[in-house]
Amino acid sequence: MPTVHDWINSPLGVVEGIFAQYNSSPDWEQKVLDFFREKLKDQEAASWVPSLNDVPLHYLKTSSLVKFRCMVQDMFDPEFYVGVYETAGPSPESKVLKLGKYKDMTDCEVDLNSKHVVTMERQSFYCMPIPGESQWVKDGFACCNQARVLPSTSYVPQRHKRSHEEDDEMETQPHKQKEQLTGDHAATEAFGHGDTKRLETGSQSGHTAASGCPHPLELNFPLPGETGPACLVKVYEEWEKFKVNDVLEVYGILSVDPLLSVIAEEREGHFVDPMESLEEQRAHSPPASLVPRVHMLHAYRLQHNNPLLPPAASEVSSGFLGELASIRAELVGFLTHVLLGDSLAAEYLLLHLLSNVYARRDVLPLGKFTLNLSGCPPSSSYTEQLFGVLQQLVTCSHRVCMSLGNMNGLHFTPQKDYTANRLRSGMLQLTPNTLLVLDETQLQQGQLDAAGVRNITALGNLISWQKVDYDFSYHQMEFPCNINVLIASEGKSLLPSDCHMPLQPQLAPPNMEEYMGALQAALPPSLLNKFRIYLTALRHQEYSISEELTKMVEEDFVEMRKEDPQSISADDLHRTLVVARLLSLSAGQSTLSRDRWVRAKHLEARRTSRTPQRTINSNEP
Repeated sequence: MPTVHDWINSPLGVVEGIFAQYNSSPDWEQKVLDFFREKLKDQEAASWVPSLNDVPLHYLKTSSLVKFRCMVQDMFDPEFYVGVYETAGPSPESKVLKLGKYKDMTDCEVDLNSKHVVTMERQSFYCMPIPGESQWVKDGFACCNQARVLPSTSYVPQRHKRSHEEDDEMETQPHKQKEQLTGDHAATEAFGHGDTKRLETGSQSGHTAASGCPHPLELNFPLPGETGPACLVKVYEEWEKFKVNDVLEVYGILSVDPLLSVIAEEREGHFVDPMESLEEQRAHSPPASLVPRVHMLHAYRLQHNNPLLPPAASEVSSGFLGELASIRAELVGFLTHVLLGDSLAAEYLLLHLLSNVYARRDVLPLGKFTLNLSGCPPSSSYTEQLFGVLQQLVTCSHRVCMSLGNMNGLHFTPQKDYTANRLRSGMLQLTPNTLLVLDETQLQQGQLDAAGVRNITALGNLISWQKVDYDFSYHQMEFPCNINVLIASEGKSLLPSDCHMPLQPQLAPPNMEEYMGALQAALPPSLLNKFRIYLTALRHQEYSISEELTKMVEEDFVEMRKEDPQSISADDLHRTLVVARLLSLSAGQSTLSRDRWVRAKHLEARRTSRTPQRTINSNEP
């Protein structure tokens, strides 16, 4: 039976062994998948698999097993490849049946006239690290991963140096480069020549500044300043169950063969496939040294990306559940200090951080709770420091300064590029439960241009309907989302919101940066981690309302309408129900109680008393 080093360091050997033993059986492919899925059920064994999120690419061995925590940014067209082939030889006895699956290139000459050649189909996903992922999340996963001590990575820096030298030579001597790589077959572990034409149909030239090419590599990250590898994930089974923006943990066979870049460069120069433009070739076949290929063996959707919790957020320990009341009190106290002494605003901010779109009724998203925190100090330092604190609590976040230049200049919605046949990302292509902070304190007088109007419209649709309209030129396509939007403003926001919370600061620190820094420094790491677990775990808890409580709420609403018909509307009732739901979840309760309902009404009464004029929010579903 293969050892841990066999199935991690040489997964292709395992695959080929199963193929050799069972290739006459129609279910040999399922046996391959079952083998790796069974191995990866063991969390300790899975932790030995190197992660592309943590380990530099040049330390990883090609054809080894890797994992990648990622978002599916785009899906390319299906491609055909040689799945099973027969080697070419001088006599029938010298021919061998071999496997082409989970590879980019065959490792020997193929007899294309053989009746045993089997053409198969696979899908390509363009995947990237989760946008806006907090640094503490990245550090947490890196600490959990034990693969950094694997001895098989020790030789790879020499390989990295060589690949850069080869890239330099490719400018002037691409044919010589190919000869060198093919001749040094054993050292580079290249698979040789002979995959299908559709497989390697383009390249992104100019992938480094030193190459001197006029087209720099665009990794297509949604957010500015993002780092990390993008990957082309080759999917062989059930690709229809995945969709754009899914958050996945992918396990697959790494392919960073230098020959991929060489072949792509040569094909770019000769326009091998007339059906593809030069831009499409560059987008779909970028250099493997910068956008590696991962041949998927196993993948699953991530319910969350909190390294402090098991994959199922509901599987928290009973000890933690016993501490919920004290953790909640500590967190509200901490947020009160962050909000300059406003305890009521802290309650609402906590509820906002726990909100989650749990269902959709027709087009209406249920559970969203966009919070407009008005009355923020006009100094940009406060909103910046507030966002810095929230980054330490949530797993994914991003702050947008709504200055005139940003509104007119940034690209918010993804757009289909038909020339390159790819989806160009936008700032709103984010994963579920990302905290998006809109900083309206940066607003200034000026004129929005057409792009600025589109961006404001996109934000309004996101807030009201939890959807983003992707631009496909000839039509708009709605993509549902689940993004927590927090609006920080001086006055009431120009954007719609589900809840307007005027801030009433009780403190006025002379130096906001020092004040916020001292708050975070005084927070014990163990308590900070409890906050992080609390916010992730309770967001995904089940919730229901009994028939008895439903009837009680209806009767209560009728009585309030009788007393003062103008005091409450159906939208106000719905918002109070959302507050009651989040209050229940914040206490670890899966059902609504009478006390929580009364508490929700009390909070709403205190909040509305701060607004000089009551307004009905028509954006709450």
